[in-house]
Amino acid sequence: MPTITPLQVKLARTAVGLGVRELAQEAGVAPSTIQRFESGRGDMQSRTLDKVQQALEESGVIFIPADASGGPGVRMKD
Repeated sequence: MPTITPLQVKLARTAVGLGVRELAQEAGVAPSTIQRFESGRGDMQSRTLDKVQQALEESGVIFIPADASGGPGVRMKD
């Protein structure tokens, strides 16, 4: 599975109306971890990023990988 980007996390979080603290709580991680990743000041361990991705996907987000048509993105499930 491709790794999601900091921008995708921020876009997804905003799309589902979650603040940093709420997403951190849903994913079981520290809010500072989310803030640091979204701002590009640090990476997340793959297990932590998996938790964040799962929390966002359970909230209704689909992550779209980059392809020949454009860069990575997010969209909402129907």
